[in-house]
Amino acid sequence: MFKTNQYFDGAVVSIALDSAEGKATVGVMAAGEYEFGTATIELMTIISGQLTVQIPGETEWKTYKKFETFVVPKDVKFKVKAAEDTPYLCLYK
Repeated sequence: MFKTNQYFDGAVVSIALDSAEGKATVGVMAAGEYEFGTATIELMTIISGQLTVQIPGETEWKTYKKFETFVVPKDVKFKVKAAEDTPYLCLYK
């Protein structure tokens, strides 16, 4: 069975699954700014639209577009900005 998660009063919704590549979530972020924490290494791929991301230790924000992937280290907090509703795939390593 899939597990559905909601964050930020429903502005971010994801469905957890076990994929061929390991544990993953597929979700959508509504337009807005968010801060997430990690417990594992996360590989996030943008499915449509774009996210602007600030990874800890980096001073610059970087924008990732459709089919681009960024890696977030384990045990950190990172910030994202979505200018529009943005679907993503997140693999946990």
